[in-house]
Amino acid sequence: MATAEKPENADKRTRRFEEKRDRILDAATVLINRHGLKGMTFVGVAEIVGLNTTSVTYYFKRKEQLAAAVLERSIERLEAMVDESARQPSARLRVRHYLELHFRHFAARRQGEEVPLASLSDIRALADPYREALIERYNNLFRSIRNFFGKPRSTREKLRQTAQTHVLAESLFWLPVWLRQYSVGDYERVGNRLWEVLDQGLAPASTPWQPKPLALDANALGSDGEGMPDNFMRVATRLINQLGYRGVSVERIAAELNVTKGSFYHHLEAKDDLVLECFSRSYGRVSLLQRAARDAGGDHWQQLQSTMAALLRDQLRGEDPLLRTTALQALPNEVRGDVLARSDRMARRFAGMLIDGISEGSVRAVDPLIASQVLMCMLNAAFELRNWAARQDLEDAVELYASTVCQGFFRD
Repeated sequence: MATAEKPENADKRTRRFEEKRDRILDAATVLINRHGLKGMTFVGVAEIVGLNTTSVTYYFKRKEQLAAAVLERSIERLEAMVDESARQPSARLRVRHYLELHFRHFAARRQGEEVPLASLSDIRALADPYREALIERYNNLFRSIRNFFGKPRSTREKLRQTAQTHVLAESLFWLPVWLRQYSVGDYERVGNRLWEVLDQGLAPASTPWQPKPLALDANALGSDGEGMPDNFMRVATRLINQLGYRGVSVERIAAELNVTKGSFYHHLEAKDDLVLECFSRSYGRVSLLQRAARDAGGDHWQQLQSTMAALLRDQLRGEDPLLRTTALQALPNEVRGDVLARSDRMARRFAGMLIDGISEGSVRAVDPLIASQVLMCMLNAAFELRNWAARQDLEDAVELYASTVCQGFFRD
């Protein structure tokens, strides 16, 4: 007769199983953050963990299953941060505490004391049932963060809270991109300066929302006859934003434009090249609007308002949005750095406008480098709120969304 296994031996085996599973999840997290979902492979995970691929498949049969487990674990960690923050006694303290928890995490991460949170930008790239379950899980997380602000007293207040929650969440997702420019010893100061922007905004008290219409040459971003046609990049940008990199094929883009697939490959060799071109076009458009706002005149805060308004109209409802930074995960590392450098140049131009505004008194005294990153993130992420904007007049939606950084979350 078989001898029953001792409970302590079963516990040891369970612990070993969980420890090895966690190591696999840790390795997959690193690869997803570094290369995106498409760049995370069983071979790469096995090399980091020191196993063979067969051992990895013992824990996760398919790559999609492993990726889903990584993303689910990160959402669980965010849920724990939300739950802790929710115990604070006021809306301001809840949001402030959530921000502080993220800075603590990034400090521990830099010092090798915590495993990074996985980038959630590739959730839509998963196949169902994983995608549907994780999107629902994230939507519930979003609602929990929105509850930080308290029960809304009107429809407009709920719309405002949704916009505030979106800007808060996206600012924190974008944080590791630019926080690496600072040492851990500066994190407390950086966190305080970021909080000042989110708390009280950029505009002095009682400053009206008065953006000027901007004239932009319709052909300024068009093809010169040698590059990718402008309409192809415009449609590609919109579809990648909606469906994610993996959800869009060259055939899908060509079919929407009623052209052949060959017309794409006549200009570019691969889909990665298309993403790079779309980023270049998006940043070029931001740059053109920044210059158009300067040429339109007014104080520097009005120039910032005009730039924001022009971009947000297209982000929230137009046919020519910016490519979402979530598509960065699709690019090879050697190319991604160039795109981020271009983004940083755009942010620095916003920082210059803020510095000039601070000097003339039209902008609150904030850290312009940090505030410019919030602006870039807020503008880029606005595309995700198209359904939110569809329930309002467009100009009302633009002003309400912009108020998240113009007036801040908690200005009296």
